[in-house]
Amino acid sequence: MLTDKLLLYDKLKDDEIISSMAYLLCRNDHMEEEISEEELGALGVSCVAKLIDEGVRHGYEGNLWHDYLTYALVKDENALSLSSERKGSVEGSLPTLAIHDFEVIKQLFDIDLAGLDKYCRTDCFALIKNFVPDNTSGKIFNERIRDRICTLAGTLSRAKDNFEFLNIMTDFYRDYGVGKYGLHKAFRVKHDKADEVVIEPIKKVKHIYLEDLVGYEAQKQKLIDNTEAFVNGRRANNCLLYGDMGTGKSSCIKALINRYYDSGLRLIEVYKHQMRDLNDVIAQIKGRNYRFIIYMDDLSFEDHEVEYKYLKAVIEGGLEKQPENMLIYATSNRRHLIHEGFSDKLDRSEDDDIHSADTVQEKLSLSARFGISIYFGRPNKKEYDNIVKVLAERYGVRMTEEELLKLANRWELEHGGYSGRVAQQLIDYILGTL
Repeated sequence: MLTDKLLLYDKLKDDEIISSMAYLLCRNDHMEEEISEEELGALGVSCVAKLIDEGVRHGYEGNLWHDYLTYALVKDENALSLSSERKGSVEGSLPTLAIHDFEVIKQLFDIDLAGLDKYCRTDCFALIKNFVPDNTSGKIFNERIRDRICTLAGTLSRAKDNFEFLNIMTDFYRDYGVGKYGLHKAFRVKHDKADEVVIEPIKKVKHIYLEDLVGYEAQKQKLIDNTEAFVNGRRANNCLLYGDMGTGKSSCIKALINRYYDSGLRLIEVYKHQMRDLNDVIAQIKGRNYRFIIYMDDLSFEDHEVEYKYLKAVIEGGLEKQPENMLIYATSNRRHLIHEGFSDKLDRSEDDDIHSADTVQEKLSLSARFGISIYFGRPNKKEYDNIVKVLAERYGVRMTEEELLKLANRWELEHGGYSGRVAQQLIDYILGTL
C-alpha cells in the first residue's frame, strides 16, 4: 500500500477514505488480489459517498478529495508540524523526511478523479471535483476554518513539486498552527472512555466583542492591557473579575478570543468540579506555541468544598511553576471566592478549629493569588438607561425614547434591577414581540 511508506504522516494510513483512495490509485500493484469489477465499482462509490458526507458536514466546496486530504494534513500533529508551529522553519533531517512523505502525499493529491471513474467504471468521482454546498456553513466548524482549509487545498493543488508542497505546509503551520489548537478558538475539558483528560474543541463559539459591552471602559482597558502583555510574551497576571450579576464579566473574557485569536490566544473552559484535572490540562498545553487562558466562570466555593486547593497549587505554591503560556481568568459574584461566615471572624473557644485565624487566612488566600482583580458594579439608573438606548439603536428598535425608557423602567422592576443583562433581555423581548 502506498500509504505504508509514510514516516511523519504515518497516521494517514489508518484513515479509511485515504487508504481506499491509495488502493484505487495503485490498483495495478494489487493485481494478485481477487476483486471483481462490481467490488471495484462499489469501493469507488463508497469513497465518493463518504467524501460527500464529510464535505457536507464540514461545509467544503470545490474538490472534496483535496479538501479532505488537506484537513488530514492540517490536523496531523507530528514532528514536522509541531516544529514548524513553534519555530516557523525546520532544519536537520526533518525536511528530508518531509519530502519523502510529501512525495507519497502529492501522488494522492494529484489523483485524476476522471481517470478513477473510467477505471472503476463509475460516474461519481467527477461529481466531487467542483462540489457546491447547499450552504456555506457545516456542522463541524465555522466558515473561517472552512475557508482556510479550502484555500490551502487550492494552493496545494497548484504546487509544482514536493519542495513547494513542503514550503506551503510549513508556512501554514507557522502562521496558523496545527491540529485542534490551530483551528479552534475555545475548548472544554472532558474525560474519554478510558477516563483520560481530553481538551475538546468547542465547534461553535458565540461572536462576542468587547465593543458590544456598553460602559465599563476602565475595567475593559485593564483587562485588555493585561491580555495584550500576555499574547506579546511579556509578564502578565492571573485575573479575577468580580461583582454584581449581569454586568458583563463573562462576556469580557469570551470577547478576548475574538480579538486576539490571530495572535495565538486560546480559551479553555474549566468548571469547578474539574479543578483536579488542571495538572493534566497544563501538561497538554505547556509545550504548545499558543497562549492559553484557563477560563473559570462563576467561581465560588462553600465551606465543605476543597477543590479550591487544586487551584491554589496551580496558581502559586506547587513544585511546578505555572507555564508562561497560560493564565487563569475567573469570574465570580464574590470578591473572596471561598464562603466565609460571620462566625469565622469570632474568637470561638468552643470551636473544634484551634487555629481559626489560620483557617480564615487560608480561605482568603485564593483570591489574593490573582494578581489583578477587576470590579464590575451594578449600573445606576442613568447608566442603565444609556445601556438600553445604545442597545436599542444597535438593534434597530423603532420606539420613541420616552416609550423605551418607560418600558425599561418597568422591565427592570420585574427582572432583578439594573444590569446590562437585564437591558439585553429587554431588547430581545422588544424585538421578539413588539
